[in-house]
Formats: sequence, structure tokens, C-alpha cells
Amino acid sequence: METFLIRALQLIMSLSLLVIIHEGGHFLFARLFKIRVEKFCLFFDPWFTLFKFKPKKSDTEYAIGWLPLGGYVKISGMIDESLDKEQMKQPEQPWEFRTKPAWQRLLVMVGGVLFNFLLALFIYSMILFAWGDSYISVKDTQWGMDYNETAKKVGFKDGDVLISADGKEFTRLDLRAVVDARQVTVLRGGKEVSVYIPEDMMQQLMVDSIRFASYRFPFVVDSVIPNSPALAAGIQPGDSIAALNGQSVVYSDFMANMGLLKKNMEANPDSIPQIAVTYFRSGIENTVTMAPDSLFKVGIAPVVNMAKLLPTVTKSFGFFESFPAGIALGVNTLKGYVGDMKYLFSKEGAKQIGGFGTIGSIFPATWDWHQFWYMTAFLSIILAFMNILPIPALDGGHVLFLLYEIVARRKPSDKFMEYSQVAGMLLLFGLLIWANFNDVLRFFF
Repeated sequence: METFLIRALQLIMSLSLLVIIHEGGHFLFARLFKIRVEKFCLFFDPWFTLFKFKPKKSDTEYAIGWLPLGGYVKISGMIDESLDKEQMKQPEQPWEFRTKPAWQRLLVMVGGVLFNFLLALFIYSMILFAWGDSYISVKDTQWGMDYNETAKKVGFKDGDVLISADGKEFTRLDLRAVVDARQVTVLRGGKEVSVYIPEDMMQQLMVDSIRFASYRFPFVVDSVIPNSPALAAGIQPGDSIAALNGQSVVYSDFMANMGLLKKNMEANPDSIPQIAVTYFRSGIENTVTMAPDSLFKVGIAPVVNMAKLLPTVTKSFGFFESFPAGIALGVNTLKGYVGDMKYLFSKEGAKQIGGFGTIGSIFPATWDWHQFWYMTAFLSIILAFMNILPIPALDGGHVLFLLYEIVARRKPSDKFMEYSQVAGMLLLFGLLIWANFNDVLRFFF
């Protein structure tokens, strides 16, 4: 329950910031061109509003709705989510959206997307300034990676070290570089081996419930449980376990082998086997034997901080250096996300669409400001891109009609705009229902 609340709070905080910035972009451009904004609402407020306030001598009411699915600004003289048909029947007024030149209306509509993208670039820059850029050097990992079943089917093997994709050297783990490549070079047993990637690699990976690859790391003991077999055998925090029953292991191997031994014990419950654990302490090798407890556990917990166990590269940035680096990170993130969109138009891709449960799950289970801001920047990129798509009811739909007006030199009729707005809203509600339905299926199945 605590994990759920922490993730829910992060999601609400992040979405609130993104909605305020997005709608603030529309608001500021509207006010710049002297267009009246009747309402600025965080979240939606059908039937009732949680909070509202209208300053004296202001045309704008500020409100907080109860339905956290987004937000809106109600701009005078514009066909939007409110579908205020009565206002559009009144004589045109100089402060209305519909009376302004097309280029001004275009800037009002792209203001939200622009502000979201600029926010993402700023957050990325400040992340690099505050925390730097840290990553595990993939090609320098001594123990390589553990791969899922799909990766093994195309030719990867546990322990392979990723070297390059189509001749481009890996610096960090990059799934896009793998699936977009035709040939990946790995280091296996001291020799370079080529793995040929099928064109539908991403579609195959979408079916999997586990990630493409995870780092193999040594089993360094973090703590020993009191009154456990490991404590009785003399295992201490800081010991590095190197072998189980004479077979060299890293952490994942140790757990897999213990699982196999447990199955054997369950098949023969009358005998609990002794296991031999080889470990290094201060460079000295030792081997001890112990009998697991009734749950077939030995009572040791590993160090899981990758920065302590694997070769980590950290690059720091000064204040002014962080901005070009942050811009590059934001642009590359956008390119990657746009490139991934092609996978949504497949059976596997449609199943991957997620709603608020999926979005919430990308936030860490414990509060981490670095990850919170990183995911907020990523969501800001997504929000900017999704809103600029040429779908009626989204900013991109309005932009499409404005571009038509500029080229054709005539506006689409109000009736056409109303029907388009309704059609777009129905499409968006359908996608929203489908995305959250997928979340429900993933939760129960």
C-alpha cells in the first residue's frame, strides 16, 4: 500500500506540473495576443469543481477539477472541449480567438506543446547539472548479461558481453540499438561472435514479460540473517561468493542453482542436502558447507547497488555545459519515442498501450528526486508529441485546420469543427478506455 501511495503521489505531482505548463503555454500566447481566457482549470471538472477563484478585474477564473485526466483553458470564441455552441452563435468580438489572424491562432495552439518540450529540455539540463550522467559501461562488464528467452532464440547466451551493433560500439545498454541493428557483436569466451537480429525483433520482445537483458553481477554479501545457516557457517558481510558446489557463479547463477536444488529437495523431502559455498574474504579463498533451512534458504542478502559492483562511468556538467547536453538528451529521447511509435500499429504493440497504472509504475517505489524529475521530463516529451498529432480535439488537430486555412485562405465551417471535435473526443476516450483496460488485464492476468 505504501508503494502504491508513493507512486500515486509522484504521478499526480508530475501530471499536475505538466498540465499547468501545457495549459500555461496556451494561456500566455492567448494573453499576448489579447485573447480572452475565460477559465484555466487543472484537471477536468464535469458537474462540479473542487476549487475556483477569480481575481478582481480579471476575465479568467482559475479552478481545480476532480477528474485528474488533464486540464484545459477555455478561450473565448474557440470550439474546444466545452463545445460552447451558444457563444459561437453570438456576434464576433475583438477579444475572441476566432477574430485573430491565423498565425496568432496557430501560435496559441502550439503554445502548450512548445512549453512542454522546453520544460523537458530544462529538466534534463538541470538533472545533468545536479547529478551528472552515470551509466554502466556495457562493454567493460566482466560478467556480461543475462538474456531472456527471445534473445536466446536469436543467438544470445548468458554471459555475452555486448560490444557493438552494426559496427557502432556500445557505451551503455541500448535496446533500440539492438533491435534496429542487423548484426550485434558480442564477446563470448574471449572471442567475438556475431548475432544476427531478425527484423521483427521488437515485436518478439513485446510478447515477453521480462526485459531483454539484465546485468550479471557478483554475489557480494550485504547482510547475514541472525540464526541462519550462513551465519553459523561463518559467512560475513563483504564476502564475495564465487562458487556453489564447486561451480563458479554470479548472483543470478547462485539463485538459479538454489532453485534447482530446492526442486530436487521437494522431490525427495526426506533428505536436505549439504551445499558447499566458496567465497573470498580479503583476497583469501574459503569454502564452507551448510544445510539450508526448511524453506531452503541460507540467510544471506546481496549488495544490489550496481554502481558498487559494475564499471560505472560518471560525467559531470557545469551549469552552462548542462544546457547543450540537456537539449541533446531531450532531442534524442524524442527521436527514440517517435521511432518506437511504429511498433504500436501491430497486435503486440496494441497490447503494450497502458493507462494510468502503467504510467504510475514507471516511477520508483521509493521516493527518488532524480528519478522523479527524469520521468517527469520523459512524460513531458510524450505529452508534447501526443498533443501535436493531427487528431481532432488535440492541439495537432487545431493546427492542421489552421494550416488548411492559411493555405486555402478560408476557414472550415463551425459545424465541421464541432463534428471534428466530437469525433476526436470519442477517439481519445476510446483510446483511454483501451489503455486502462490493458492495465486491468495486466493486473489480473
